[in-house]
Amino acid sequence: MHRLRTTVARLRPLTAAQAAKSPAQPRTARAGLRTVQPRRQQNTSASAEPFLNGTSSNYVEEMYYAWLENPRNVHQSWDVFFRNANAGALPGAAYQSPPPLSRGSQGPAGVQALGGIQPNVDKLVEDHLAVQSLIRAYQVRGHHIAKLDPLDISCVDFDDTPCTFGYQNVEVCKDRLRSLAVEGFYGLTECDLDKVFRLPTTTFIGGNESSLPLREIIRRLETAYCQHIGVEFMFINDMDQCQWIRQRFETPGVVQIRLEEKRTLLARMIRSTRFEEFLQRKWSSEKRFGLEGCESLIPALKTIIDQSSESGVDSVILGMPHRGRLNVLANVIRKELEQIFCQFDSKLEAADEGSGDVKYHLGMYHKRMNRVSDRLVTMSLMANPSHLEAVDPVVQGKTKAEQFYRGDAEGRRVMSILLHGDAAFAGQGVVYETFHLSDLPSYTTHGTVHVVVNNQIGFTTDPRMARSSPYPTDVARVVNAPIFHVNADDPEAVMYVCKVAAQWRNAFHKDVVVDLVCYRRNGHNEMDEPMFTQPLMYKKIRQQKGVLHTFAEKLIDEGVVSTQEYEEEVATYDRICEEAYARSKDEKILHSRHWLDSPWPGFFNLEGQPKSMSCPSTGISEEELGHIGHIAASVPVEDFTIHAGLSRILKGRANMVSQRLCDWALGEYMAFGSLLKGGVHVRLSGQDVERGTFSHRHHILHDQNVDKRICVPMNHISPDQAPYTVCNSSLSEYGVLGFELGFAMSSPNALVLWEAQFGDFHNTAQCIIDQFISSGQAKWVRHNGIVLLLPHGMEGMGPEHSSARPERFLQMCNDDPDVFPPLTEDFAVRQLYDCNWMVVNCSTPANYFHVLRRQILLPFRKPLVAFTPKSLLRHPEAKSSFDDMLAGTHFQRLIPDQGPAADAPGSVKRIIFCTGKIYYELTRERKNRSMEGDVAVVRLEQLSPFPFDLVRAEAERYPAADLVWCQEEHKNQGYYEYVKPRIRTTTNRTRPVWYAGRGPAAAPATGNKHTHLTELQRLLDSALDLEVKPGTGSRGPGPGAAHLHTVQ
Repeated sequence: MHRLRTTVARLRPLTAAQAAKSPAQPRTARAGLRTVQPRRQQNTSASAEPFLNGTSSNYVEEMYYAWLENPRNVHQSWDVFFRNANAGALPGAAYQSPPPLSRGSQGPAGVQALGGIQPNVDKLVEDHLAVQSLIRAYQVRGHHIAKLDPLDISCVDFDDTPCTFGYQNVEVCKDRLRSLAVEGFYGLTECDLDKVFRLPTTTFIGGNESSLPLREIIRRLETAYCQHIGVEFMFINDMDQCQWIRQRFETPGVVQIRLEEKRTLLARMIRSTRFEEFLQRKWSSEKRFGLEGCESLIPALKTIIDQSSESGVDSVILGMPHRGRLNVLANVIRKELEQIFCQFDSKLEAADEGSGDVKYHLGMYHKRMNRVSDRLVTMSLMANPSHLEAVDPVVQGKTKAEQFYRGDAEGRRVMSILLHGDAAFAGQGVVYETFHLSDLPSYTTHGTVHVVVNNQIGFTTDPRMARSSPYPTDVARVVNAPIFHVNADDPEAVMYVCKVAAQWRNAFHKDVVVDLVCYRRNGHNEMDEPMFTQPLMYKKIRQQKGVLHTFAEKLIDEGVVSTQEYEEEVATYDRICEEAYARSKDEKILHSRHWLDSPWPGFFNLEGQPKSMSCPSTGISEEELGHIGHIAASVPVEDFTIHAGLSRILKGRANMVSQRLCDWALGEYMAFGSLLKGGVHVRLSGQDVERGTFSHRHHILHDQNVDKRICVPMNHISPDQAPYTVCNSSLSEYGVLGFELGFAMSSPNALVLWEAQFGDFHNTAQCIIDQFISSGQAKWVRHNGIVLLLPHGMEGMGPEHSSARPERFLQMCNDDPDVFPPLTEDFAVRQLYDCNWMVVNCSTPANYFHVLRRQILLPFRKPLVAFTPKSLLRHPEAKSSFDDMLAGTHFQRLIPDQGPAADAPGSVKRIIFCTGKIYYELTRERKNRSMEGDVAVVRLEQLSPFPFDLVRAEAERYPAADLVWCQEEHKNQGYYEYVKPRIRTTTNRTRPVWYAGRGPAAAPATGNKHTHLTELQRLLDSALDLEVKPGTGSRGPGPGAAHLHTVQ
């Protein structure tokens, strides 16, 4: 009502001086016009003037502002109305009919005196508002009726749309309007088609014109929104961004392709199409997941890269599924054709290292000149497994890393492009997780261009069975990403949309989606029969002319190229393929290094091998330990108020440093700080890592008096240190772990760590662990030093907060349990080089410190899986002396017993091998029973690769002792199945190995505290009961019972 009353007030009469002055006022003075004061009170309320109710006031206000600038800006009827209103007439009575056209324009002087004619402004205002609503309806829903589907069989269902026209021809304005009128949406009729309406500021269809007949308004809206391009953008809550999009699709004639661009587009379509046809001729019975049906993808990607390169981008990182990958490798990344063709040779010998992967999963890295921008562009296509969308966060992480190392704070030089299939884009949850990283400070890549190859089918599943949303792209709406749908059989429309997408990313640094609505000419692969499940669709596809043929005919008819030029271009590319095919026969061995997607120049030697096979000491100087400890115990920012509880924690740290001791948090601080001081970037990411799940870390301090004021002491260690990044992530494991894996991929000179909130939660990221981390080097010759920190330990916290499932990681280790590796001088490092990853369970802060530093000091990179403690974070015995961290010290793969048992090994009756927290419970119980001289407790700190040499030495050291493996996990979980055969191998199977621990169970832990304590006491009794003989079996019933079994 306030707005309505304000509008009424503005229609009060002006003085003569004001009336004379108002036409000359420029439009820029609009803000000043709002201060015009009325000369008298308006006694009639707004409610008495029906045409001022609702949203009509907005329109009247706009017209009034235009009239104040110049009366000629408005229709003569509005001029009469505003003059009468200013003369004192009530708003509802100020209207007069304009003079007949035959009498000519009378101007202001010819205005009739107010009299008995009761005007009806309502209809005029309502019609203008109806036109505004109609324009908005096209902007919001025009894509519903756009001709997007090349097959014209789309089953997209828009339940709520009022635009149920069913017409596609831009000339059927009468039918369109009649349908609207019948439905009662806008109140316009066929008689209104030739009326001229003033256009609102929220449209660009007028070009240089401010008013258009309704017929022309509809025609231009149909052209902009209902042809081969459908634009979804009106959900975006930023007006400037909406206006930017309107301008690029509504401006008359804006969707135009220059002559030279058309010729380039044709050449790219030829390469895309003839490449697939060549593969089909040569290897018709081979799977290749070709691009037939969406050949315009290649010019689409090249257009995005061209446009981005012209904007300053010089590095593009791509991720995609297998469909069309070979074509992208050949015609976008420009991989040598012979290297692609030789992949089809069944006689090609095995890869030079690793297991390799199928050709349509491989990646590539290449730097070349972009002919459009005349600039060098580096392109990296990431290798990807069959898990279609798994590569999405990996690409984003690698992109973020390159931006970080290059100081590209706004993403102007490095960008990512992600390709998706329609079914996977809608169905895979990691897509949603990745989108939600897009605007987070430590994860944003400042905009990604997403290209969806929308085959309108997923393997054999129809869209109506594959998703609940109308489009497969609806997930992108959650981050306000505009979505450009385009008919992939119109290459010119595809090219224009991709230009706009690249421009959007450059202008706003936000995500954007290009939906290429196409079809799949073959089945899921070339051997698949799609007619089993989609008979009607594939009958239609069989009748569909190829897009290259149709596009070539169009350009020939337009005179862009001649038939001879077209045929010569086709013949030229066919000859290139044939020559490459002939060269491919000379390839005898598949060199996996030719397919690297993330090379590390200078890190390895020219043959791709480590420059040495040794690791220096991972210790540091006393002075450095003291300096970093002082930083960890202080607030290096003035006038910064911290929490009282945190003050006690820092005071405790200072006390430990004065005693030359480290607990777990301080040991981690020492490792990170020393690496940062040495110029190594450290990035720690995960849920709640800034404080730490267990409130032990506190790497970011928060001012208690100033909101959002923080301090990162780790960034105050040294003036020339590397930056430290510690960032709480979104509540995601799959997406965030994939992101950190990609970040670690970019450079070997960074320590990148991901910490699970609890170790149990890593299983929602199992795809990244299985497909990338465990097997990435074997498949793709891709080294990676990612560190997984997984809190683990049976502490009565229930089945979901106890186990990090070590058995799963150990099962995927590639060392042979039955073979004792040859002992060499570099045995320990050689083992690390040969393994697929390292698995550790450290029991001391010093060893944790060393293993983190070892990640960087090794001459190669391997993933590290570290099971980290919970109760040991504050355990009084879980502290290390500075002496264990000084220069000359190393990571201890195995920590032998250092008590009375070690002094008299001949009298030891039992060796208990264990790992992690259970060591402290065993030694406490051993002490309570006064058995320090009878039982030796040995800790395996590194589980994989297994320390065969050190375990053998311990077994030989105690020749008369029983060998026991003790764990707190259940028998079918934990480490038992992994260590059992390896311990046997170290003793040549001459001595039995006993098991002490919980019995088999389905759940990782009990939810009852009393049961937990009972189980713990039983397994301790079993491990330390020297009277139990092999073969006596279980010492208690149920899954929680302790067992002491021999392993024969």
